[in-house]
Amino acid sequence: MTYETSALSFPVHPPFRLDLTVWALRRRKTNIVDLWDGSRYSRILVFDNEPVKVTAIQKEMHTQPGICLTLQSEREVTPQLQHDARLTLQKMLGLTVDLQPFYAMAGSNDILSSLVQRFRGVRPPRFPTIFEALINAVACQQVTLDLGIVMLGRLSEGFGKEFVDNDTVMHAFPRPEDFQEASEDDIRELGFSRQKARAMKELADGILDKRIDLTSFERMSDRDAVAYLTNLRGIGRWSAEYVLLRGLGRLDSFPGDDVGAQSNLERIFRLGHKPGYEEIRTLTSQWHPYEGLVYFHLLLEKLHQKGVI
Repeated sequence: MTYETSALSFPVHPPFRLDLTVWALRRRKTNIVDLWDGSRYSRILVFDNEPVKVTAIQKEMHTQPGICLTLQSEREVTPQLQHDARLTLQKMLGLTVDLQPFYAMAGSNDILSSLVQRFRGVRPPRFPTIFEALINAVACQQVTLDLGIVMLGRLSEGFGKEFVDNDTVMHAFPRPEDFQEASEDDIRELGFSRQKARAMKELADGILDKRIDLTSFERMSDRDAVAYLTNLRGIGRWSAEYVLLRGLGRLDSFPGDDVGAQSNLERIFRLGHKPGYEEIRTLTSQWHPYEGLVYFHLLLEKLHQKGVI
């Protein structure tokens, strides 16, 4: 297969570390959608129904960090495609977020100062679509994150658009239309429960026939967005708050029912018990409006303790 290739570069306001940001996005080594080889981040994104391989490398540009972005596509890489890919990557990697107010707050906080200094430069990542955030939330409910990531990989291999590069097969994360011909049983065959398969299928179908409107979320308050999301099959409070953070980029959202986050807060506050939802809201309120940024720092600390980063 011969592909059209195009490269573009753009600066990023410091501080910035691509490696830490990618790990906050991919979460586990077994993630086959968001790939990291130690210096390059790559992923298949779909534009105008065409899979495009996007590869990002951090580089120095005029004494400040920057991104070198390479696009590979079977079709012509047009200026519009370059524009769309850049905007998508900026959103996914949190490149337009101003971290200075967060660093000012964290520097005077006894709990955060050393943690934030250790992972300085991580940006708050987001999934490229709310649909992907919702599917991630459903897949990772009531299972370990390790298993959830593996299951999401199966979902991408089963339904996502394929991209073959030098005999290596990569898959995009499936879109609602990629589930159009799939049945609940097809999803269950990948290892999902009946309830999760039904939730995924209903979500995809609802978006396609416009019974579910995800385009209005950007304008909703956190409270209204959670209320809307929890009316969807398979979406509870944890999933809704997870989508606020990882789908909408609401940095004041800290998923209070997150088991891993509960353990992290128990450790850093030396509680001797796992905090409940209301206690977590109280503990994290001192970091407002950056509770979600702390969530990502705690995730990275856990990955560091496991020797992943």
